[in-house]
Amino acid sequence: MQLRPWALVLALVAGSASAQEAHVSVYDGTFDDAAFELEQAITSQGLVVDHVSNVGEMLSRTGADVGSDVTIFDNAVVYAFCSAQISRQVMEADPANIVHCPYTIYVAERDGQVTLGYRDFPDGPMQAVEDLLGSIVAEVTGG
Repeated sequence: MQLRPWALVLALVAGSASAQEAHVSVYDGTFDDAAFELEQAITSQGLVVDHVSNVGEMLSRTGADVGSDVTIFDNAVVYAFCSAQISRQVMEADPANIVHCPYTIYVAERDGQVTLGYRDFPDGPMQAVEDLLGSIVAEVTGG
């Protein structure tokens, strides 16, 4: 069986994606305030939130369906968005960087603690995305 070049790229990306870590910051306030401030911080950069995924609600709603009664999050949402300028920059450097788009930041509440986080990207051109996400989270958390 001959492996196509694009299949090899996808296999390598998929393998490295599972080893990625997240940058997590604690928010001193309520979940609702953190979610509001995150959306404001994203839009203040001139970016548009493409989608808000209600992960916490989905997990709560489907727990019994998959045989679990564990509450993972009290609240959890993921904001997805993109930056035309930075996306073009990182994809001109390597078209395979499309796998990282759109960019996401989550807000979650668990056991009374609110956190924000985003994934760790590969070294190189993707550092521009990581810097953007870090600056947005720092604006919200004051860090």
